[in-house]
Amino acid sequence: MSRVGRMPIPIPTGVNVDIAGGLVTVNGPKGMLAQPVPEGITVQQEDSTLVVERASDERLLRSLHGLIRTLVNNMVVGVTTGFEKRLDIVGTGYRAAAAGTGLTISVGYSHPVVFEAPEGVNLAMESPTRVLVSGIDKQAVGEIAAQIRRIRPPEPYKGKGIRYMGEVVRRKAGKAGSKKR
Repeated sequence: MSRVGRMPIPIPTGVNVDIAGGLVTVNGPKGMLAQPVPEGITVQQEDSTLVVERASDERLLRSLHGLIRTLVNNMVVGVTTGFEKRLDIVGTGYRAAAAGTGLTISVGYSHPVVFEAPEGVNLAMESPTRVLVSGIDKQAVGEIAAQIRRIRPPEPYKGKGIRYMGEVVRRKAGKAGSKKR
């Protein structure tokens, strides 16, 4: 039995869960999210908790059991508190600025890179070198943060680039200086 799949999902006050026809819809103070549930997996509401169960011990259902439970739990957390990722921009002259709903990022290219945020994800500047990506959908927040990081990933020699806050960049030794004779 899946350890993750067995755990009940607590439903906080102010959150409404609708389970109909293989679709779980979660409404909360921050918005609404929906997740399709495959055949063989059932989601049931018992008082103020959700329980995810599987029909049999078939290999596919075993693999989906914990996944569906985690996705539904992420929806509940997302509509109540939301998710956020912070990115640090490291490098001399590297910075970003808010531009409407997106960002204008200057990271050593010949031109500034304009990045537009999709609907449901907010981009905010905490400082010229720190970007906050937030939203209610955990997958969308992580994907947008990864796309921004991909503009200029941290390089191993000087550590310059865009990195997640708290990310450790393994540094390589540069050239060994040769003495002139």
